[in-house]
Amino acid sequence: MGLGPWAPGTWGALLAVVLFSSVLHRLGLPLYMLCVLAVTGAGIWASGVVEDYFGKHDDGRIVIDEVAGQLISLLPIVPLHGLALGSLPLPPALAVGPAQNGIDVWWLLVVTGFVAFRWFDIRKPGAVKWAEERFEGGRGVMADDLVAGLFGAVIVTLLAYVFVVSRLQELVWNSGFLAWLAPSYGTGFVSWAGTWIGSWLA
Repeated sequence: MGLGPWAPGTWGALLAVVLFSSVLHRLGLPLYMLCVLAVTGAGIWASGVVEDYFGKHDDGRIVIDEVAGQLISLLPIVPLHGLALGSLPLPPALAVGPAQNGIDVWWLLVVTGFVAFRWFDIRKPGAVKWAEERFEGGRGVMADDLVAGLFGAVIVTLLAYVFVVSRLQELVWNSGFLAWLAPSYGTGFVSWAGTWIGSWLA
């Protein structure tokens, strides 16, 4: 990956996305975090060795840092494995072919995690730039990508929260639970309960 003719970091991040979407997201949170720690530890060691060999700090041929950072950015999606998150409807003009039923929310979160991580990794705002300059050797190579991954994970978490809450609202309203309460408590109570549940989930 690091020997590619252009954007080796992006290719490294894409490798992490492929591994995540095909295998790693099924591991469960504890095993997934162990994998991230293993990749990070191996990256610190390998980056230091490669950096000494090429005599250049954070050489573009090193992409294990992007792999680790990207896996961190995608971490909030792991607990959602197995949940039916549904799809995001598209405007009629765009809802054609495979997208006629909308965009799968799970994949939308994955794409968001990829884009967010790459943006933070490339632009290096605030703490990302600080982490890059604060450490040396293998730790310096990995640090900025790890922080960029954490920032990406925050973006993914916020977006996932919106979709999960929306899905819970939909399930509550469609479950018939509120209608089941009506004979016993009256429509006024059910209307109030529905409003309260909706405001709480929002």
